[in-house]
Amino acid sequence: MELSDYLRILRRSWLLITACALVGLLLGAVASFAVRPTYTAQTKLFVAIQSSGSVQDLQQGNTFTQARVQSYVETVTEPVVLQPVIESLGLDVTAGQLANSVSASADLNTVIITIAAEDSSPVQAAAIAQATADSLVQSVSDLESTSDESDSPVNLTVITPATAPSQPSAPNTRLNLALGLLVGLALGVGAAVLRAILDTRVRGESDLRRISDAALLGGISFDADAQKKPLLTQAPPQSPRAESFRQIRTNLQFAHVSHKSKSVLVTSSLPGEGKTTTATNLAIAIAQGGQSVVLVDADLRRPRVDEYLGLERNAGLTTALIGRADLEDLLQPWGTDELYVLTAGQIPPNPSELLGSEAMKELITRLERKFDAVIIDAPPLLPVTDAAVLAQQVGGVVLVVGSSKVKLPDLQKSLGNLEMVGADLLGVVINLLPSKGPDAYAYSYYSYASVSEPETRKVPAAAKRPVPSNNSDFDARVFGLQSQDK
Repeated sequence: MELSDYLRILRRSWLLITACALVGLLLGAVASFAVRPTYTAQTKLFVAIQSSGSVQDLQQGNTFTQARVQSYVETVTEPVVLQPVIESLGLDVTAGQLANSVSASADLNTVIITIAAEDSSPVQAAAIAQATADSLVQSVSDLESTSDESDSPVNLTVITPATAPSQPSAPNTRLNLALGLLVGLALGVGAAVLRAILDTRVRGESDLRRISDAALLGGISFDADAQKKPLLTQAPPQSPRAESFRQIRTNLQFAHVSHKSKSVLVTSSLPGEGKTTTATNLAIAIAQGGQSVVLVDADLRRPRVDEYLGLERNAGLTTALIGRADLEDLLQPWGTDELYVLTAGQIPPNPSELLGSEAMKELITRLERKFDAVIIDAPPLLPVTDAAVLAQQVGGVVLVVGSSKVKLPDLQKSLGNLEMVGADLLGVVINLLPSKGPDAYAYSYYSYASVSEPETRKVPAAAKRPVPSNNSDFDARVFGLQSQDK
């Protein structure tokens, strides 16, 4: 993956990364408050040689002292030094246990020894450090004496007495918080990358490009109101949703310019990706552009176009295919533009055979001669073969991809099915895209905020429901109802 891919992953998973960072920060805080505070007290000793000789003797003594300092540092944690400390302070520990809380150090080329003692009590820490320093002074004096009567040539002097610290040395709250934050961020980023590798859902154009170089006709952002108001005529004319369909209409015209056939099949890989609303609104958008359009509901398993447009479904495509009524009598006008709808009709037991029949081919040919554009809503590709069968009889196919609804293997299989039957894929429409984020596909418009409700395009009630529920001319010519039958 490239750097842009990692940045896209981070933008997609920013909530996960933020949550992991906050959890790490919280754990760092809990660790700081859960650990009992430890205080560290220090004392410093100066090591000198008792000599009153020449300058050369002093230099030799200084070299001797520096060489001995490291030995004294090692002696600090030995029982010879710590046992007197235990006895003087009345500690209930052994010399080995006390050695774990006492340390000594000395910088190179210096004769200063630093002794540090840790304890949960600041006063006790200072007492242990001071007692250890005093014990070291006495121990060195005893060890360096050549005889019982002679004095030690080495003299240790406490130059910095131990004092009770005011602040604990551990836990380091700032360090724990910083480490918790960094560890949380690292885990969050790792989890985001792992999820991106394991997640095969198609979320945007970048995912589409991983398996196909098909043209992207446009993207439709998710709109919470679309479920209640799915039609293009129910949205403001300059809304992002309306502009998206106008853009798809324009791109489709360019993609379809070299085709003699005027029919376009709209399908998807799986149900729920929005193919029916896309086909319906695309037909409305083309009609609004001044062309004559017919929308054919060829989903003979779960027809929905009649529900969206409020039309009669009992007589439609299947009625024409079995020859019970003439095609001209089955077309229902809708809206104020030149848009006609051929609903699905009664659901047959053999949809694939009907859609692949010679009658269906002739029907499409008749519609192409009569209208400027023929939009066909077909079933999904993967559950049934209807769309693949029908794709061979149309001029081109538009594949609707629902963002986060379909996985890459399913989309790849759908593209393979279309390629297998020799279908002409005009392009892909990505639906249900997020309005914000790395996969967003939205634009801002100058007049969107200024569009008021009275200015929105409204379809007359009579145009929405051209077929009343009672006996009508449509009922008579389709179902063969005569006046003497009443």
